[in-house]
Amino acid sequence: MRACWDRLTEWGRSRPPLVVDALVAIACYLIIIINAFTHQRTEWWVFLLAGLNATPLVWRRRYPFWVTAVTGVGTTWLALAGALGNVPTAQLVATYTFASICPPVHRVVLVVGTLVGVAISVVPKDEVLSFGPTAIAFLVAYAMGTSARARRDRISMLEERAHRLTEEQDAAAARERERIAREVHDILAHSMSLVVVQAEAGPVVVRSDPDKAEEVFDTISGTAREALVQLRRALGVLRSDGPARAPVPDLDAVRPLVESARRAGLLATLEEHGQRRPVPADLGVTAYRIVQESLTNTLRHARAGAVRVRMDWADAALRLEVSDDGRGPSGDGRPGGLGLVGMRERVSAVGGTLSTGPGPDGTGFRVAATLPLR
Repeated sequence: MRACWDRLTEWGRSRPPLVVDALVAIACYLIIIINAFTHQRTEWWVFLLAGLNATPLVWRRRYPFWVTAVTGVGTTWLALAGALGNVPTAQLVATYTFASICPPVHRVVLVVGTLVGVAISVVPKDEVLSFGPTAIAFLVAYAMGTSARARRDRISMLEERAHRLTEEQDAAAARERERIAREVHDILAHSMSLVVVQAEAGPVVVRSDPDKAEEVFDTISGTAREALVQLRRALGVLRSDGPARAPVPDLDAVRPLVESARRAGLLATLEEHGQRRPVPADLGVTAYRIVQESLTNTLRHARAGAVRVRMDWADAALRLEVSDDGRGPSGDGRPGGLGLVGMRERVSAVGGTLSTGPGPDGTGFRVAATLPLR
């Protein structure tokens, strides 16, 4: 029985609603006619009332309130005429429909109207004993409609939740792509800048100081190798079998950055004031990338001879400052570059602030960041 009902339900869901409702109306009409013949009530007006009772069910989904009201009038009339039988099928279908679709106020009105109609149909004929089975039938129909409404609401809620989850996943994927893009930009910009500077100086050094030329080429190979390692880490998250994202650069890697800038020909210095203490991984990599991008800009744009990296440890914040003695922001395009945009995004992500511009005396370029430690 259960399997037959499931197959019937599946068949109904695969058909247009209007077709299904028309078949339901025809079935209810035929049941009324059969009951009329059973009770030997074959007057012409019985057929007319049966049509009035069943035909509105065709539009039960669109106008549940009015369909229930019209069907209720026909059901009461047929019951008083003795042509309805014991099962008011059309009214039960209407009850299921309004319980499933109508808003609360309409449901209350229709429940009261149904009770009045049943009382009018039963009490005058001294058939009070039949009120119990009839009431149970209406309660079952109403409960089924309520269950259908609850199931539909739950499906809607789950669909909305799935939609929100998809949006959150898309947003997370976009943030991850932006993070990877920043990582790749920082790695390539810094490493390739060092390689270009060393490679351009290589031919001159080979002729003037062969021993130092070997050091230059070692620096090129070491820088390129380190860039490959960091690229592999940054892009590994794109593969399901790729390496873990950790380890990532941190404050301990700042000094090698300054040394690489010194090997590239800059007079690079690192100053650290205050007591260093452990910092979260995201803050450490942010500080590292700020220094890396600032040194890269100095090498590529500033035409500077010296650069200074300063770290000041306060109680609640780490203050970073990278300043050079180059030609400053005018003419080098740095304030509008992707590197500075990436730095601002990183600093904002950890709740810090970033300022860029010319040095205190109006020369050179200065990058200053404040990163909260709490």
